[in-house]
Amino acid sequence: QADRAVERQEVLHTDFLTPPALQESLACVRKLADVGVVVSGGYAQAERCRLSLGPADLIRASQCSAGGYPGAVSALSVSGKFVHDAANHGDFLGAVLGTGIVREKVGDIIVLDCSQGAQILVVPELVEYLIASLKQASGRIRLQCKEIPLAEIEIHKPRVKALKSVEASLRLDAVASAGFKLSRSKLADLISKGDVRLNWKEATKSNTSLKSGDVISLAGKGRLQIGEIETTKKGKFSVEMIRYE
Repeated sequence: QADRAVERQEVLHTDFLTPPALQESLACVRKLADVGVVVSGGYAQAERCRLSLGPADLIRASQCSAGGYPGAVSALSVSGKFVHDAANHGDFLGAVLGTGIVREKVGDIIVLDCSQGAQILVVPELVEYLIASLKQASGRIRLQCKEIPLAEIEIHKPRVKALKSVEASLRLDAVASAGFKLSRSKLADLISKGDVRLNWKEATKSNTSLKSGDVISLAGKGRLQIGEIETTKKGKFSVEMIRYE
């Protein structure tokens, strides 16, 4: 895609990428001297981002912002009556994917406080389609959808908490249940339902062994980053974690 952008003398955009895929792609593109690149997520702290690629001089001349290249990402405001039936990240994502589009066309989903709905980052070419098609969440909550300027995105600073737990093993279900304060059986059930991601990919096995640097995401509960791991005198594992809510 980078070669095509240079050949056409225009800026092209990838789909939304997960953080690991984004870093891998950036490392490759930055080796190309004649190619410029901008990370476009809609706002500075975005996790899922597109890469905007083009001739280096064209990229340098563009009016880029903290949200990325102009026109690379659009924002939708999704509202509804959530007072007695709150919707979470998974509900909104399910509603979007239920319209028939694929995950790669969707960036971050910011769930607002006080049951006020969500803000969803998407590729611009699907804005009109989603406004017309996004009608309900969880099969019960009627939705209203409209486009908003990127400047209206509500950025919430996550709550950060340092944790430490001693576990008999480094299994995903054992460590994550301690970090998210859930029973091990409940965590295993969430894994089987596809609600748990390890390094931004769906976790499929409860017995996956973790290592320092791994990131566990749980729908509606935030993220857990694995820090330093030490072996105790009794042969167990002392695991440091940081939880982002």
